[in-house]
Amino acid sequence: MKANTRNVLFSLLLILVIGLSACGTPAATPLPAPAPTEAPTPTDAPAPTAEPTAVPATEAPAAPANPNLILATTTSTQDSGLLDVLVPMFEQQSGFKVQTVAVGSGAAIKMGQEGNADVLLVHSPAAEKVFMTDGWGKDRVLVMHNDFILVGPASDPAQIKGKGPKDAFVAIATAGDADPAKVLFIARADKSGTSTKELDFWKKAELDPAGKKPAWYVETGQGMGATLTIASEKGGYTLTDRATFLANKDKLQLEILLEGNNAFLNVYHVISIDTAKWPKVNYDGATAFIKFLTDPTTQEVIGKFGLEKYGQALFVADATKTDADLGLK
Repeated sequence: MKANTRNVLFSLLLILVIGLSACGTPAATPLPAPAPTEAPTPTDAPAPTAEPTAVPATEAPAAPANPNLILATTTSTQDSGLLDVLVPMFEQQSGFKVQTVAVGSGAAIKMGQEGNADVLLVHSPAAEKVFMTDGWGKDRVLVMHNDFILVGPASDPAQIKGKGPKDAFVAIATAGDADPAKVLFIARADKSGTSTKELDFWKKAELDPAGKKPAWYVETGQGMGATLTIASEKGGYTLTDRATFLANKDKLQLEILLEGNNAFLNVYHVISIDTAKWPKVNYDGATAFIKFLTDPTTQEVIGKFGLEKYGQALFVADATKTDADLGLK
C-alpha cells in the first residue's frame, strides 16, 4: 500500500516538473520571410559573331603599267639553273613577266645597244665598261661572281695540270701543233664573256689561234653547255665557268685541270638600258629587277645556290661589295 502511494506521488511530481519546464521556455520567434528580389532585368543578347574566315592569302602585287621585261643574259646563268630559281621569284614578287634571252655576253650587250632588251645580266667587264661609256647603259650594279676553270680529259695529253694559266695555254698550243689528232681546244667563239676571257689568255700567251685557225683549235659558235658537250665528245680542253660545268658534270667525260688562279675570276653585273638612247625600254622593270637581284634575301639565295646538289655554292653573292673589292679596275 505504501509502495503504491509512493509511485503515484512520484508520477505526479514528474508531471509537474515537465509542465513547469514547458512554461519557462519561450516559443521561438519565427524569422520574417525575406523580401522577394526583383527578377534580373534581361540584357540584350550579344550580337552573333560573323563566321570565322580563312587567313587571307598574300595579295598579288599590283600589275605594273608595262609588265613585260626582256632580260638578255649570258648562257651560264641559264645553263647553271640559277635563272630557273630567280626568275619565278622575281615574277611572283613584282608582277613582271620576264622573257629571258640566254646568249653570250657579247650578243646580250648588242641587244642592249639595239634597244632589244630592257635589262642585261652579263659577265664581260671590259665590254660592259665600253657599253656604259658610250651611253647605252644607265645603271650597272655588281651582283655576284664565280670563277673560270680549265677542263679537259682525265688523261691530260698536253700535261697542263699544275701549271699557271699562261703556261697551260702555251702547253695546249704546243701539244696541239705536234699532234692535233690527240690534243684539241674547243672554243666558244661567240663573243661571250667566256670567249672574251679565253682570247685574253691566248693573247697573254702571245698566241692567236682564233686568227690562225690551227687544226687543233675548234670553234663551236655555241653556248657553254653545248661547248662542254662537244669538248667531252672530242676529248678536248675548254675554258668554262664553274657553275655550268658542275651543273653538267655528270654528263661529261671531263675533269678540272686548272683552277683557283686569281686570273680566273668571273664577275657578273646587271645593267639597265639608258632611256635617253631607247625611250621605250622598260626602265621601271629593269630597276625592279636590279633591286630584286641586290636584295639581301635574293643574295642569300644566290650564295647558297648549288650547295645542296653539288656540295658547293656555284656563285658568290657580291651586292655589298665593289668592283675594287674583287680586284677589278
